[in-house]
Amino acid sequence: MEKNVLVATNISKSYVGVRALDKVSVTIKEGEVKCLAGENGCGKSTFVKLMSGVELADKGEGTIVLNGREIDKSKHNVISAINEGIQVIYQDLSLFDNMTVAENIALNKMIKEKRKLTNKKEVYEIAKAALEQIGVEMDLDAIIQEISIANRQIVAICRALALDAKLLFMDEPTTALTKKEIERLLDIVRALKAKGIAVVFISHKLDEVMSVADSITVFRDGKLVKNMEKDEFDVKKLVYYMTGREVEYSHYERKNTSDAPVLELKNMTKTGQYNNINLSVRAGDIVGLTGLLGSGRTELALSVFGLNPIEKGEICLNGKPVKIGSPVDAVRNGIALLPEERATQGLLLNKDMTDNVSVAILKQMTNAVGILNKKKRYDLANQMIKRFRVRIPNADTLIKTLSGGNQQKVVLGKWVASEPKLFILDSPTVGVDIGSKSEIYEQIQALAAEGMAVIIISDEVEEICANCNRVTVMFQGNIVKEFDEADMKGEDAQDKITEAIHSLTKSKAGKESETV
Repeated sequence: MEKNVLVATNISKSYVGVRALDKVSVTIKEGEVKCLAGENGCGKSTFVKLMSGVELADKGEGTIVLNGREIDKSKHNVISAINEGIQVIYQDLSLFDNMTVAENIALNKMIKEKRKLTNKKEVYEIAKAALEQIGVEMDLDAIIQEISIANRQIVAICRALALDAKLLFMDEPTTALTKKEIERLLDIVRALKAKGIAVVFISHKLDEVMSVADSITVFRDGKLVKNMEKDEFDVKKLVYYMTGREVEYSHYERKNTSDAPVLELKNMTKTGQYNNINLSVRAGDIVGLTGLLGSGRTELALSVFGLNPIEKGEICLNGKPVKIGSPVDAVRNGIALLPEERATQGLLLNKDMTDNVSVAILKQMTNAVGILNKKKRYDLANQMIKRFRVRIPNADTLIKTLSGGNQQKVVLGKWVASEPKLFILDSPTVGVDIGSKSEIYEQIQALAAEGMAVIIISDEVEEICANCNRVTVMFQGNIVKEFDEADMKGEDAQDKITEAIHSLTKSKAGKESETV
């Protein structure tokens, strides 16, 4: 008979004026892989914080039973959660970058056991034992900052195993991983399940959820709206329960009749990043750049935006060569870039909506004597809130308080305010929930329909196929495959693009094995 690791009954959490969780009941069994699904702000993260002791549930009704024993909710904290076998792997992984793999795995266990002295042999034994549990070998002396994100994930998992984890929460664990690395991670999750460890998997990528989960619990607006077992899984149903509506991605088709390119890249080269790139984008085009991570796509985009100087080649805008030596040059020439890392590269998190949407066009926001015009900035902020349907109390709200999807809409609004002719969007929906993703797609397609030239960089083939009328596949800095408008109208477009990328994966694996 399966044992319950966690039984939470009628758990609530209120903040000032906000009911973040409302009488939620969740049961997690030993060896179960459960997915927590829902849009940003639905209550998933709050639930994890309560179960892991980071925050306290509301007093009064509701119980938490861990490993068959009811705990005192008022005294539950991080230490008591760890003692009960609860571990959380957050998106930032919380590893020590300058320490070794072995040290990162063993350190928390040794702190928990109040060791005053350590010896290298014991550190190695702890790390090796944890790695053996999931059947992985790794250089124990490797420094964390020198290994891949995928291997850092494994180190974080092993750190939890070294602390005898019985329940492991994983928050968006595949965000920065390649397809091959994702498959490896999902295999590790299955290995944990086989050893009786319960895993709670939190992800916006529904294909991963469907492939690994035994059950799915859906939250919406702080309430539990549906529990689904494996034989009930259905993507359309899941999306409906998450959003409260049916979500369809409409395929984009270009209507603009002019074939004159807005952007032309001619023989663009930067050693070690990209080589001899020739690419054109017309008004109304949404051109997709896809391929494996490390293919040179982001580096190419940064060069067009003036953040990564080119060595050879030429950038032409509207038929004329231009020199883009900085983002100031790029904006002056009508180029905008929504960056891969919105939090660190695209937003002023500690500023409000007015500051964020006006920052790229400050000259236009000043009066005759050069002083910022408050009314202009508020009008612009409210215009962008309305246009992009940003869920925000008011224009004075700090951006750091918004969900990922709403933050991304703010970045869109900031650049649309600059009225660009060319808009490059790098990973536009990473960490964005399904409902916001649909709204962002709608906005991107509307911009292109109005005549803007658009480039989307994405690992998600579904995203590329929904939005792009032309697609370019890159591999190791080269363009290796292109799909034109006729190709993209075919019913098998997604399969063909997936196969093209898959063949590159096999090619890369073959070359790596030859090197070894």
